[in-house]
Amino acid sequence: MSLRKINTVLAAAFILFILWFGTEYILRPETVAPGFGLPSRPSGDGGGFLVVKGIRDVVLALVLGILLVTGHRRALGWALLVEALAAYGDMGNVLAHHGSVATALGVHCLTATLMVVNGLLVLRETRSVAAAAARPVPQPA
Repeated sequence: MSLRKINTVLAAAFILFILWFGTEYILRPETVAPGFGLPSRPSGDGGGFLVVKGIRDVVLALVLGILLVTGHRRALGWALLVEALAAYGDMGNVLAHHGSVATALGVHCLTATLMVVNGLLVLRETRSVAAAAARPVPQPA
């Protein structure tokens, strides 16, 4: 299997996972919230923040999906690297609020790190294409 196919499968898996997870936070935040890793759910009107998290995740997935479908592979690699910061931020949030260390590391940190690896692999795959595009085209004499 080629590096391009592996990268495509990994990116598609991230897109589907993030899209599913975000949709769950929008539609059923009370069911999904305990798996985030924080020690308690927001009470009262605070539950709206769970929907905000869901909307963020859906938008992140859509950005990756559009880049993948339109073939903007180099931009996809960079977007994966940048969007991994959201998952690292979630990890930091869980740890800062005395949440589950296992969830912070096993879900958020692992997801972010795999996104970084996928992003770097996509950038590696596209490096030769970018280098070829940067070379001047010889003009006939």
